[in-house]
Amino acid sequence: MEVETPPAVLSRAQAQQQACKNISSSNNKQLPSAGATSNNKQLHHMYSPLFVVNFLLMVVGSACGPLLLRAYFLHGGNRKWLSSLLQTAGWPLLLPALGFSFVSRRRRRKATKGATAAPLFLMSPRLLAATVAVGFMTGLDDLLYAYGLAYLPVSTSSILISTQLVFTAAFALLLVRQRFTAFSVNAVVLLSVGAAMLGMNAGGDRPAGVTKGQYVAGFAMTLGAAALYGLVLPVMELSQARHAARYGRPVTYALVMEMQAVIGLTATAFSAVGMLVNNDFQAIPGEAREFGLGQVGYYLLLAGSATVYQFFFLGTIGAIFYGSALLAGVIMTVLIPVTEVLAVMFFHEPFNGTKGIALALSLWGFVSYLYGEVRAKAHKSESDKPPNTVHTEHLDP
Repeated sequence: MEVETPPAVLSRAQAQQQACKNISSSNNKQLPSAGATSNNKQLHHMYSPLFVVNFLLMVVGSACGPLLLRAYFLHGGNRKWLSSLLQTAGWPLLLPALGFSFVSRRRRRKATKGATAAPLFLMSPRLLAATVAVGFMTGLDDLLYAYGLAYLPVSTSSILISTQLVFTAAFALLLVRQRFTAFSVNAVVLLSVGAAMLGMNAGGDRPAGVTKGQYVAGFAMTLGAAALYGLVLPVMELSQARHAARYGRPVTYALVMEMQAVIGLTATAFSAVGMLVNNDFQAIPGEAREFGLGQVGYYLLLAGSATVYQFFFLGTIGAIFYGSALLAGVIMTVLIPVTEVLAVMFFHEPFNGTKGIALALSLWGFVSYLYGEVRAKAHKSESDKPPNTVHTEHLDP
């Protein structure tokens, strides 16, 4: 037997039900978290042509930079501060692009008849101070890396540098609250084991003319360079994020190039002071005359090193802009086999079983991390979808 509900009662019941639905809908609407925003940005920019360009810059810099710097030491070069300076001295190559960016901003401002002139610099004072600090850290990191390459084979140095992913993950957790997964922890463990294996085999691939003390010092300084650069990457990501949050506008690629120019200028000034104290500028002409590849080859090698390392640093900061600090670290890790193969081909460096196992562990760690990131993003995308529920409009009896 059906009982007809009075219209007034039905109207009140429908209004209460609609109010409950509105409250539930309001509660389900949440602001996107920082991690979700970063993931969405990374997935969106993976298809950008500029991201591909930055990836190619990292490939060229990662593969050619260590080889050119090692060639400098193998053919008679002995200036550590000069080697440090070469890694950032190519920053003036960014000036034409920065000038073009400023002219484009001024034209757009004139076209829209803006009340104020286009700013010459996009960086705020706080971001400038943070970038200068990163520049000094980069200069110190370059010096440690130069000392390592002076005493270690490129193949050994590259595997040790791959441990920067461990330090990047740790500092990203502390500074930008990067979430750890079982896969990222597994990657950290594998990379650490690979470095430990190389440490136990220390001296087995010691180059001719390098003492055991120099080899151990180069080993320790290369690990120090990996740790310091593992800190630099999250600091750059954090400075970009704070700038965007403070001024309420997204970070542009022009701003990223400005940051890289300031980092390069600061790090180059840091190394130049060291060269002045060590009298390296006065020693360059004499070193060029005695260089194994001749004077022309000497200066071409210096110019080529400065250029390819600038490619590397610009590609790295671009990877942070389009993705994250961990993405930049992962790309550097996956490029290790390229450097390994080229070192064996051009320098005939020994590649024993210990190095092979360490390289395999590094690649395994990379694959583990990458799989974990892809799985986490897939899970995040599924959780961000609104629940597919069916709402009934009838009243329960």
